[in-house]
Parts: sequence; structure tokens; C-alpha cells
Amino acid sequence: MLTRIFLLVTFLFALFTPQAPAQAQQRRQFIRDAEVENTIRIFGTPIFQAAGLDPAAIRIVLINDPSLNAFVAGGQNIFFHTGLIIRSEQPGQLIGVMAHETGHIAGGHLIRNADAMSSASTEAILAMLLGAAAGAVSGRGEAAGAIMMGGQEAAMRNLLAFSRSQEQQADQMAMRFLDDTQESAKGMLEFFEILGDQEILVSARQDPYVRTHPLTRDRVAFVREHVGRSRFSSQPWSAEWVEMHRRIKAKLFAFIEPPVKTMQRYKETDVSLEARYARAIALYRKPDVEGALTLINGLIKDRPKDPYFWELKGQMLFENARGAEAIEPYKQAVALLPNSALLRLGLGQAEIETEDPVMLSDAATNLSIAVRLEPEDRFAWQQLAIAFGRNDNEGMASYAMAEYLLLAGKLPEANFHANKAEQLLGKQGAIWLRLQDIKEQASQVKAAKERERKWW
Repeated sequence: MLTRIFLLVTFLFALFTPQAPAQAQQRRQFIRDAEVENTIRIFGTPIFQAAGLDPAAIRIVLINDPSLNAFVAGGQNIFFHTGLIIRSEQPGQLIGVMAHETGHIAGGHLIRNADAMSSASTEAILAMLLGAAAGAVSGRGEAAGAIMMGGQEAAMRNLLAFSRSQEQQADQMAMRFLDDTQESAKGMLEFFEILGDQEILVSARQDPYVRTHPLTRDRVAFVREHVGRSRFSSQPWSAEWVEMHRRIKAKLFAFIEPPVKTMQRYKETDVSLEARYARAIALYRKPDVEGALTLINGLIKDRPKDPYFWELKGQMLFENARGAEAIEPYKQAVALLPNSALLRLGLGQAEIETEDPVMLSDAATNLSIAVRLEPEDRFAWQQLAIAFGRNDNEGMASYAMAEYLLLAGKLPEANFHANKAEQLLGKQGAIWLRLQDIKEQASQVKAAKERERKWW
């Protein structure tokens, strides 16, 4: 759910340069949304397979930033700015960018960053790239900020930038991937044409994609020539993919922009599915909960097997102190999409709020599945610890808290809870082995810090 912009913000970064006044500071956030992430993954899976990559190993990461940008870092992580998705006009433009970034992964262009980021989590990668320290997340998405001063954006740009030869190689591989999947490269050419308009702008006003992906005449000419000769250039995108693209554009816009702007863009006279979706989100944020529920109920009536409509209804109810009512919509969403960690997390949160022992047991089950699917989601581990704790399972609560604290970088506390869990759960089984890993990691980091202090 794009609720994660507000409930599960993983990091908050404040970015300013000496030339920018404080009021112009730009906030950058990780955001999570099952529908947006799954849509991008569906678009990208044929490309990943054509590149010989395991689609399940590719991580899609969304950054709340209005600029046009996408980049790869830390192995097989593809980062997308929300501005790129919202400003794309059709699926092919997004897919073209994805094909190019996949070319960087398949071409081994990230080797120079391997030592710095190969073992880092996605959160740590973004923190390094933005030159910011991680902030611990509260249960309501509050996060600590970190200020990144002037020259560090240039450092980030240098870290993400590839050479011209690598850019050309990524383009060549992208064209091959698109032909192998019988998809049109027109979208990539259209995206290049959008970026070409920015070449005359001063660097400070250019979108980051232009600054980190040098757009040369040769690159544009190569893609244009390929479009001219490829037999797939006129291949239309399926109606299903077009609708999916419109939906995620509308959803992102409605969650990020003020409700009044959403209502202006998606007017009441527009009865398309994506317009009603956007207006439902705008009304919920206004807040006009009853109006929002009327719209989402209409969408559910039209599409009763759409998990994301059920999820949004659950979110609307949960965030308006109607947690008991939220459980059934969330259950419907999970039943339709059982392998979504985010949907399991939403259901688990709603069940925790009831404090009903039966619900708490089910919450622990759903949250356990969520952390199995996404073991780096520290908020899910925190919620799992709460579910176990309220259900009087102190040993498992300490284990889940140890995982949460390890991911949060609070190593002494993680070590404490790992020892406590070991005492309560016993010294056998997979959890005991994992507890030893947690204690070892905490010990190694502590030793490294002590050596660093002695050196200084």
C-alpha cells in the first residue's frame, strides 16, 4: 500500500546545498506500495529473463522524488524516482528505462562499487548514496533526518555515473532485450527525447538522470536507428499493461500531491477506473472518509477480485480508528495475493490493534510470513515483536526484537535480546542458529569500533 509513504517511511533525508535556502529543502523517502512494486516487476520480468537474470533476485525500490531518475546500485537493486513513473506517458517509456538499467546489471558495470556496497542492505545503500545517516523508524513512520551538505550530491552523482562506453553498451543490451521479448523500443526513444530537452538547461536544473547518464547524440541516433529497423517497433502494449500503468501513475500522484491537485487532474466527470481510484485516495487524505469509502466500494463492486482495492479500503478504515472493520478488507486482499509481504503486514497491524488473543495469534502468523518474504523489513520485525509480546510469547518477542534492532543498527540492544531469546527458547533449532548469527554480527561490529577507537 502506498500508505507506506506515511506509515512505513524507512528513511527521511533532508537535502540542501549552500545555494538552496532552507525552505527549499527537498525531502527524499523510501516508499513502499505493493501495487506499484508488483506492476513494475511485471513490466520488468521479461526483460530480466532476457538478460539471464533471476527476476526474484531483482529488488525494486521506490524513492519519493519528483525528478526524473532511475539507477542501479549495490548489486541487483533498481531504484525509481516517483517522478519518473508519474511523468511517463505509457508503459514503454518505463520499460525502456528498465531495460537500460538492466543492461548495466547484466554488463557488470557495478563492479567498481562492489567493495563498498555488495553486502549492504537496500536501506544502507541509499543512505550511502545520499550521504545521510539512517534514521530509526517509529510505529507511525516517523524517521530521523540527516542533512547532506553541498558537495555530497556531486559525490553521489559520481558514484552513480557510468562512462559513455558503458552507457552505449547498456543501450545496446537494452535493444537486444526488447527485441528478445518482442517489445517496442519506441518508449526508450521517447524518453531520450524528453531528456534531450534538458540538455540546454544548467546542471542545477537538470533531472538527475541527465547528469548521471550522459545523453550523447550517438546514443540517441543508435536507439532511433534501432526503432527504425526493428520489426517490433509498432508492437502495441496490451490493454492490461496500459491500465496498470495508468493506475500506478494515478495512485502515486494522489498519494504524493495535495488532494486539491488530484481532484483538479482527475475531475468528477472522469469515470475511468484510474480517475475514481485517484479521487478515492484524495478524499481519504482530505479527509472525507465516507466519500472515499463510497468510491472504493464502487471500485470493489466493479473488480471484486482486485487485491489493491480491498487493501486501500482496509487502510482507510484502519487509519481512521476503525481497526476492527479493517480486518475483513485486509483478509480479502491477502486471500487474493497471499505472497505479498506488504498486504500481510497491513493485516497483521490491524489484528494487533484489536488485542484479541485469537487475532494476536493470527497477526503473528501473518507477520511471520511477511518477514520470511522480506527479511530486511525492520518495521515488520518490530510489529512481529509486538504481536508475540502481547500474546505472552516473550521468547519469540525477544527474537523478533533482536532482528529489528540489528536492522536498526542498535547492536548492543540486539545482542541483549538475542541472549534473552536464547535463554527463553532453548539452544536448538533454526531460530537458535539465527540468534548466534545476530550475536556474532553485533560482536564483530563492536570489535571493529574498538579497533577504530584505539587507532585514533
